[in-house]
Amino acid sequence: AAAASELGGGGWAGFPGQVGAREEPSRAEPSGQGGRAISAASMVQQEPAAAPGLPAGEAAAAAAEVRVSRRRWAVVLLFSSYSLCNAFQWIQYGSINNIFMRFYGVSAFAIDWLSMSYMVTYIPLLFPVAWLLDRRGLRFIALAGSALNALGAWVKLGSLKPHLFPVTVLGQVICSLAQVFILGMPSHIASVWFGSREVSTACSVAVFGNQLGIAVGFLVPPVLVPNVEDVEKLAYHISIMFFITAGVATALFILVVVVFKEKPSHPPSRAQALIQSRPAEEYSYVQSILHLLHNANFLLLMVTYGLNAGCFYALSTLLNRMVIHCYPGEEVNAGRIGLTIVLSGMVGALISGIWLDRTKTYKQTTLIVYIMSLVGMIAYTFTLSLGHLWVVFVTAGVLGFFMTGYLPLGFEFAAELTYPESEGTSSGLLNVSAQIFGIAFTIGQGQIMDHFGMKAGNLFLCSFLFLGTVITAFIKADLRRQQANLDNEQTVIRSGERPEGPGSSSAPTGCSGR
Repeated sequence: AAAASELGGGGWAGFPGQVGAREEPSRAEPSGQGGRAISAASMVQQEPAAAPGLPAGEAAAAAAEVRVSRRRWAVVLLFSSYSLCNAFQWIQYGSINNIFMRFYGVSAFAIDWLSMSYMVTYIPLLFPVAWLLDRRGLRFIALAGSALNALGAWVKLGSLKPHLFPVTVLGQVICSLAQVFILGMPSHIASVWFGSREVSTACSVAVFGNQLGIAVGFLVPPVLVPNVEDVEKLAYHISIMFFITAGVATALFILVVVVFKEKPSHPPSRAQALIQSRPAEEYSYVQSILHLLHNANFLLLMVTYGLNAGCFYALSTLLNRMVIHCYPGEEVNAGRIGLTIVLSGMVGALISGIWLDRTKTYKQTTLIVYIMSLVGMIAYTFTLSLGHLWVVFVTAGVLGFFMTGYLPLGFEFAAELTYPESEGTSSGLLNVSAQIFGIAFTIGQGQIMDHFGMKAGNLFLCSFLFLGTVITAFIKADLRRQQANLDNEQTVIRSGERPEGPGSSSAPTGCSGR
């Protein structure tokens, strides 16, 4: 038990990237507030000695002390904050596309590439960063991500002249490097730091940071950078936005240095203790990837997740162009529509997470949300040009509720389909799919909009959402992690412990996100 407790909280010994552990509820845990509250007196769960004849890793896990750390919420909130800052920098150009086009004297396509740089950078760097996570641990990844985020923000301050567009590109590329160290971490942090009754909530908080950053990126730039004619005044307004961003990013980096720890001193869940107890030589990073690529259900989910997330990335990048085309001079309202999409999606993600915690209906929930994303996109497509902004706000809110709300659902489903493989690896592959489709859809929709109009561009996205809905229907609900938790419970019962109470046989859900 002592040996198991000393292993890295992020995963197997020598493999801190392994995530996805679950915890069965403790008998001493109070049932109030939906079973989520854990009193100080009941934060430690002592397990009995394992039954003779169990494998060494399972024996150590069954005997391990399970405890949640008081620092866990500070860690996840801090991560959420610098993820917010990075997501803000992703969309800050696209949300006032027309203003930056005029300031730098470049095409709309060039400004679009500032957003697409995040997608391009992620694809080749996913596996090197995942390897660093495995070898160097969670704290190193957090430091690298927050440091690059701050550095990119300061570089952008050197681009406050119209001829310095290459400098702003450099700053954005540095921020896109930071994103590789951020995007796949919510599931990892939730699994390493939180017990089963909090893991979905914790992951939602981590994912909300990124989504809220996009929302702020839609709302704030049109307010801080008005569409004025004087170039010097425009440069002044842009400098205010860049200085605020750089100051916030730097403060968050300092907090990461001071607050962010590698792992808690004890595993927060029984299944996490099982993962920690396995020797490093049992795990092969390459074999893990090969296992995922041979999992037919996961491959189908990769495609469907990429289609949905790619549509969201294209819609976010091109939203300003769509709204300004239909409603000239409405830059501020274009940002507010983007804000509506993201905030409603945050609500959708939270409701979906709570629903999954209670029902474990991964396949059914994912399919329903996907269908409603298609319905929302169709409604948005045919109401955008009606001439009534309030209608666009309503349909955009419905679209965001389901489309943005789907993103963490996809990671939840992947975690179940791929256990015991690393959630960091599976979520990374889903994100690669999302970036590839995001680039293709952004370029494709942009060209269609330029040549055939806004409606044709949105119908282009509708067709791929329909394809994703059909493919989702063919994914089998092979919930391996739930089964692993049920098997672990039976092992503990055979070792002499009584069942842990009503409802404890249900495997709690994990969460990953974007």
